[in-house]
Amino acid sequence: MNKNIRLLTSLALCSPFSATAANWSDTQFHLNSGDVKNPFSKQSAQTQIYSVQHASGYDYGDNFFFIDFTKDDLDDGYNNNDFYGEWYSSFLMPKAWQPNTNSAMQSASFVAGINVSGDAKVIKYLPGVKLNWKASGFDFLSTTVTAYIDDSEGIAKGGAPTQTDSWMFDVAWGMPFNISEHKFYFTGHVEYIASREDEFGNDVKGWILAQPAVRWDIGNVLMGKEKQLMLGVEWQWWRNKLGTDVTESFPQLHLVWHF
Repeated sequence: MNKNIRLLTSLALCSPFSATAANWSDTQFHLNSGDVKNPFSKQSAQTQIYSVQHASGYDYGDNFFFIDFTKDDLDDGYNNNDFYGEWYSSFLMPKAWQPNTNSAMQSASFVAGINVSGDAKVIKYLPGVKLNWKASGFDFLSTTVTAYIDDSEGIAKGGAPTQTDSWMFDVAWGMPFNISEHKFYFTGHVEYIASREDEFGNDVKGWILAQPAVRWDIGNVLMGKEKQLMLGVEWQWWRNKLGTDVTESFPQLHLVWHF
């Protein structure tokens, strides 16, 4: 097993919450399919992304992680049986630092995260602060600000160039809604990662990545089981993809199985 997969899995399993019974937990399998662009060659390829995603909440915080396995139909060294994963744990700040009951903010937490990729041999650490917000109709609405600290292996070890450190801002949400008797879910996130430089002194542009998705609860229609099988569309809009001057915008078939 790739050591970056082992690292991500070990961190998730060794979270301080892993031995504590969760107040809530949700594990999902995702299948996305769409025309993804290589930002370096600027060629596009039909791409399938298979993902396992988990979120859970505890008395003192929450966990979130996902691992994407990607395969495309173009043999160019990009997205060829590769993986990418992110893991985050948040820890509620002391009670004295929490918002009062009249605040629009629901809770404030410290967050620790890690991003890892396979072929590129990239490792990023993301310590920071997460704020959960009260928003009518939303299951959740959060904003996260973190450092973006590089600990990658670099060109010398056969990976992507190392980079200077930066910072990230992310907004994530989930909102159910109905149209007639049909149930839907609107979810996604938008992140901004500020510019930095690689190990050769080249500029790596700051990027904006938005991944909103609308899901239709087909499990409820076909089997009478809510929130188990969902089908929809996820739109990916990525300005300055991976720090290049390429902007990508495309829809993906989006299948979600909750288990």
